[in-house]
Amino acid sequence: MKRLYKVELATKLADRVYEYWIHAPQVAHHARAGQFLILRLHETGERIPLTISAVRGDAVRVIFMAVGKTTEELATLRAGDSIKDVAGPLGKPSEIGKYGTCCVIGGGVGIASTPLIAKELKEAGNHVIGIIGARSADLLILEDEMRAICDELYITTDDGSKGVHGFASDALKGLLNERTINRVWIIGPAIMMKVTSGVTVPYGVKTYVSLNPIMVDGTGMCGSCRVTVGGETKFACVDGPEFDAHQVDFAELMQRQRIYTSQEKVLLERFAEHQCRCGEGGHHHG
Repeated sequence: MKRLYKVELATKLADRVYEYWIHAPQVAHHARAGQFLILRLHETGERIPLTISAVRGDAVRVIFMAVGKTTEELATLRAGDSIKDVAGPLGKPSEIGKYGTCCVIGGGVGIASTPLIAKELKEAGNHVIGIIGARSADLLILEDEMRAICDELYITTDDGSKGVHGFASDALKGLLNERTINRVWIIGPAIMMKVTSGVTVPYGVKTYVSLNPIMVDGTGMCGSCRVTVGGETKFACVDGPEFDAHQVDFAELMQRQRIYTSQEKVLLERFAEHQCRCGEGGHHHG
């Protein structure tokens, strides 16, 4: 029998946002910044891509938001529970080098990807500035961790409940006006990556975005993560997930992300219904 992957620690970080440490030595020992893994909860489960957020010994950390059927189901697991399959590390690692001053920006649950990139950039001898933003203070994650890794950390909230009232793009614009920044990484919702990467265009700063959320199978077979970069078709899972932000066709990307919305909704309703039936006590038939 194939060994299952045990959940070592399961924590709720914010509303619908969970942090899981999973025992997966083969992933932990080879993972680099920017890479992801794909997990499948059980035999009939859907395969979902999640960014590798941190590594500790034989365990890897993933942070996700419970939005669809599979992530909702994943969120029900506790420490000691097992996951059937964990494949990884997948995707190309971040382009880490000694650049000078680097800015790593995370928006919402995209903040999960920032510690590993910031850490590797720091180890490569860069001055690392972190900017993390969320809709409100209660949705902000990994603040202490990023503060410990980065040379400077800026916080933005859309509603002004913490840090600077505004968006990560505003904080970045302020920094670009004050000093030279050599490289920028942005991870977050598509619209946030689009707006924020637009800020660096006039300054000619090489900017990377991570297109993790649009994958399904992670091997380039299904084609659901097709993106147009510099006029060419790429697959986020095998050619990325990081791409030159200024080359990404964000309009197409955002349109593609809406494709599965209706199926997601139906699956989620079915799952919720099933959960209710199973939770009614007495005898139940899944």
